[in-house]
Amino acid sequence: MIWARRIPVALTLLRATLVPVLIWLALANPSRLAFGLCLVAALMSDILDGIVARRLRVAEDALRRLDSSADTVFYMGAAFAAWWVHPSAITSHIPALAVLVLLEISRYAVDLRKFGREASYHAWSSKVWGIALFCGFFALLALNRGSFAIALAIYVGIAADIEGLAISFMLPEWRADVPTFFHAYRLASSRAG
Repeated sequence: MIWARRIPVALTLLRATLVPVLIWLALANPSRLAFGLCLVAALMSDILDGIVARRLRVAEDALRRLDSSADTVFYMGAAFAAWWVHPSAITSHIPALAVLVLLEISRYAVDLRKFGREASYHAWSSKVWGIALFCGFFALLALNRGSFAIALAIYVGIAADIEGLAISFMLPEWRADVPTFFHAYRLASSRAG
């Protein structure tokens, strides 16, 4: 059964291994087609890793945490590539980006302080944010347009982070796979009652 664990791990790690490719593309060879292929490969790996893990019955907390970390690393690489290739499309959103970065840092700090590790809720709002990030970066890097798509991704991210913080404050102990704040509320209420 060890081989079964390797498939979703490989799919998850694919996103992390695409980061140097994105950075190289941005610095040396900004190819819209190559950016598009990297983004599509990352999106497909993000969709498939969870499906495969559940089907093979190897969806464990460690894999969920790796998935969240791979997403973070990949989209940080995509953000660098977008900033390098289209700086004005990114810098025009500095105030909202500052709020988003502050919320991301706050989430990690709250989760580490409260639970001793980062959260891995895989909330529905985070899934919507992942799609918004894909659309924003694809529009900007593969299609050379996308100010609206980038702004939408930022604001969806702010909403997802606010919900993630609310979930962390609501839950009495670390849990994976909490779809919404309302699920966290029910979990906390059932534990208290």
